[in-house]
Amino acid sequence: MNGHRLRIVLLVVLDLVCMAVMSILALLVRFELDADNVQFLQFLGVLLRNWIWMFLIKEATLTLFGIYRSLWRYAGSDELLKVFVGCTVGNMGFLAYMAMTQQSLPRSFYIICTFLDVVLIGGIRFLYRYIREYRYPGYFTIPGSKRRGLIGLGMDREYTRVLLVGAGNAGNTVVKEIRNAEGGDRRIVALIDDDKAKIGRTAYGVKVVGNRDYIPAAVEKYDIDEIIVAIPSASRKTISEILEICHETKCRVKIMPSLMDLLDNKISVKALRDVQIEDLLGRDPVEVDLKSITGYLSGHVVMVTGGGGSIGSELVRQIAHYGPRRIVVVDIYENSAFELGQEMRRKFPDTDIELMIASVRDRALMEELFLKYKPHVVFHAAAHKHVPLMEDAAKEALLNNVLGTDICMDLAEKYRAEKFVLISTDKAVNPTSVMGATKRICEMLMQSRASAAAERGSSTEFCAVRFGNVLGSNGSVVPIFRRQIAAGGPVTVTHKDITRYFMTIPEAVQLVIQAGAMAVGGEIFILDMGEPVKIMDLAEKMIRLSGLEVGKDIDIQVTGLRPGEKLYEELLLSEEGIRQTQHGKIFVGHPIEFSEGFERLLAAGLETSLNGLLDKGDEEVRAFIKEIVPNYTGG
Repeated sequence: MNGHRLRIVLLVVLDLVCMAVMSILALLVRFELDADNVQFLQFLGVLLRNWIWMFLIKEATLTLFGIYRSLWRYAGSDELLKVFVGCTVGNMGFLAYMAMTQQSLPRSFYIICTFLDVVLIGGIRFLYRYIREYRYPGYFTIPGSKRRGLIGLGMDREYTRVLLVGAGNAGNTVVKEIRNAEGGDRRIVALIDDDKAKIGRTAYGVKVVGNRDYIPAAVEKYDIDEIIVAIPSASRKTISEILEICHETKCRVKIMPSLMDLLDNKISVKALRDVQIEDLLGRDPVEVDLKSITGYLSGHVVMVTGGGGSIGSELVRQIAHYGPRRIVVVDIYENSAFELGQEMRRKFPDTDIELMIASVRDRALMEELFLKYKPHVVFHAAAHKHVPLMEDAAKEALLNNVLGTDICMDLAEKYRAEKFVLISTDKAVNPTSVMGATKRICEMLMQSRASAAAERGSSTEFCAVRFGNVLGSNGSVVPIFRRQIAAGGPVTVTHKDITRYFMTIPEAVQLVIQAGAMAVGGEIFILDMGEPVKIMDLAEKMIRLSGLEVGKDIDIQVTGLRPGEKLYEELLLSEEGIRQTQHGKIFVGHPIEFSEGFERLLAAGLETSLNGLLDKGDEEVRAFIKEIVPNYTGG
């Protein structure tokens, strides 16, 4: 017999004992506890002769009302109501049986018996729940001790002392679930909340000891092992500030995701996760206008070049939510495209996904794809993006980034795509690298084509989206740091003062999609990315997130700036200026005049000019770039 069935059998036996005892006690109460009363003895004989029927009727009623299906470890008001109704109906059933068999007991007996049944049958179940909660670490323990009490009853194991930040609904859920967890080894010993009215009071049986500033003192006073932050409705800035305080304590830190991440607002302790570097950015995520987005994606064919990359693959995932007729994924790397296709067919089985292996600089092949699928919207994410690698592959960067972009824009207009969205980068601003310079050329090509398209009356709207570094993207600093930490260090930083703007991959993609909805032609959209982050600080935070100490467990090594690398990134050229859009965190840079070198490039023919560089040396290629982008300072 398994444990569940054994518990049911034990409950049934206890209920039968309760019914027997309570029925006699009810009769005694009716006769003022006079056991020698003649009438009492007469009615007792009637009761004993009908015990079996009483047991059967009451047990059947309790079973009917689901008393034995309830999880009594979570017993609450619903279960109490079931007990009350079940006992009442059971006694009324017994009364009906006695009337049918023309037997009688005092009418008050049934009322008293019902009350006593509820008290004892319900009491047994709630006692079970509270015994379980008393087994929850912290009851019957000596303050400061990390051992449970009641030795010999399986309740003397060591446990983890937890400080819970957040005394709201989510905190309530965390407390309850941790208390009810099978074999749980956590104990909530104190609460933190910024609401002054809660401080000093008890919530869920645990005291609110102070606000966020009291966290370090609470950790020391209560010998805390782990901190759980359970404020899913808080802004990312608030969460970041709290996490900064938490990490000063060197405790393990867990966090409840934001409400946006909790489906149907179902908060559960299972949703607790380790703190991620994104939580420390201190900037609330970008919100999008879903109505405008759905309007230009729903029911349309959408092409994503570079669709297997970090940005491209997230674009594909998010676009799928807006009901496109078809998503055409173009990528030169078959492995990443294959993996994305497998994922999409599993998660979005009703969305038509086409995977095309092709290079964006192969005009003939790309034309076949545009002719076949005739995309309404093109997101151009295909590019070589690694700064140091492109310093040694300038011609490859020009051909893939610049020529590939020009070919895709040309075909988008030729086959009457409604929108073309170019993915750009903050490295295009006053570029010091070949990669940044090629992306700046792409931006100028986009603006030039948008202007010419407007003059021709073309229906294609061109725009670009410029943003900073994307957390977690392939080759970005965060996964590199993670690998270095996993290997035991050192973590390498190129300069102690180097700073970067950061955003998450979903944020970047939301901006790209929103920009497509807002575009009318020629805009370079820029996100308000908050304050730049020092890479040295980022490295230290990631080491602490791993539960390690800087200098003790993991060293940070300064290696010097790499070729083409900037100390500080910029989002705007000084002459661009910005204007705000209807979206509070999205801005547009004003178009600027093109360089004479760029005008000559267009006049000579871009494809011809770039192919003419194939047999040129590195210095000539860089000179060519400098002529087109005068503020390029690489070399």
